[in-house]
Amino acid sequence: MEKISKHISWHEGTYSRTGERRDLDNTPNEDQLKCMKEVAENLFEPLREWVGGGIKINSFFRGEPVNTAIGGSTRSQHMKGQAIDIDDTFGHKTNAEMYHYIKDNLDFDQMIWEFGNDKNPNWLHISWVSHRPNRKKLTIAKKVNGRTKYIHEAHK
Repeated sequence: MEKISKHISWHEGTYSRTGERRDLDNTPNEDQLKCMKEVAENLFEPLREWVGGGIKINSFFRGEPVNTAIGGSTRSQHMKGQAIDIDDTFGHKTNAEMYHYIKDNLDFDQMIWEFGNDKNPNWLHISWVSHRPNRKKLTIAKKVNGRTKYIHEAHK
């Protein structure tokens, strides 16, 4: 099986526990795979080099059946192969440190500080596109009265 990039295996890029449990196909098409490779080369690989070790991928590609099954947004960039959710599970850098590095050093379309607290998010959602200029949109996701609320920030 081919790799998405030097440090992202096909399995890591396409795995979904929900998809596997429900026997849903989560195979990207040619355009989606192209986008995945762009995210990997422009965001993940430079970040991993700076981190100096492994970064856990919570979610990368999610085909429409998988995205629907998990209750994802109908406009999710994951369905296009343009977004990746990462976590500091391996302890090389915190999610907050990765957030600030990406914000200050890499081009990106959107980055979401996913839940957690003011010091460290539970994980990061980052996206990259090639069909238009990347927006560098910063968002914080918080739970308010049991519902997810997205707070948009201006890029500094």
